[in-house]
Amino acid sequence: MALTYQTKMTVPFDMSDINGFIKIPQLLLLSLQVSGLQSAELGNSDKSMLEQYNLAWIVTDYDIKIERLPLFDEEITIETEALSHNRLFCYRSIRIFDAQGQLIVDMLASFVMFDRKERKVHPVLEEIVAVYQSEKSKKIMRGPRYQALQNPQIQDYLVRFYDLDMNGHVNNSKYLDWILEAMGSEFLEDHIPERIQLKYVKEVQAGGLIESKLEVQGLQSSHEISSNGQINAQALVSWKQIKR
Repeated sequence: MALTYQTKMTVPFDMSDINGFIKIPQLLLLSLQVSGLQSAELGNSDKSMLEQYNLAWIVTDYDIKIERLPLFDEEITIETEALSHNRLFCYRSIRIFDAQGQLIVDMLASFVMFDRKERKVHPVLEEIVAVYQSEKSKKIMRGPRYQALQNPQIQDYLVRFYDLDMNGHVNNSKYLDWILEAMGSEFLEDHIPERIQLKYVKEVQAGGLIESKLEVQGLQSSHEISSNGQINAQALVSWKQIKR
């Protein structure tokens, strides 16, 4: 059975939006930090992966289900578990609980190992994943089919230096910034996502512009992040109105 790891925290002011909810890109960053803390505790930190194997973890997909978002100054528990792995993918569960133990956010993240020198995906190494005691399975967890957008609204964003992480990639939480911001402040003041399905297709290069493309049908939105004529990420978001 896979090992679980959890930590408690209180949502700080600078991670909270105008409605007092934690900003979803920040929640993503925190969740990855907790995953990293588990890896470090098991002797398998990002630094050791780089030094020993020249490998890094890269997220390829998220499926995020939101019952409600944590609020400013609320104590939450973030729990993570490496569920399973196959030849190329590793799957991790990340769950957010409130102080009463109620599950309020449930994420499934798909990871691959990335060769920093070759700049390509590397097959999963059993000596790395063994410490998590995750199940080895041939099953590949597939996300939804993302359809090409036909007549999207488009917003341009500049890729900045501080958008990049140590792998030279745009940090994966930044894509969510671009995706959610495209909905506009008026909409975001009254709505939060209840489900986000996000697929990373191709890394965004440093410098230049990206296009955040959007189509909306009711409370469903479809998104593309693209640059240099190529799709970099795709997302489907289901929204719900904020209860006042």
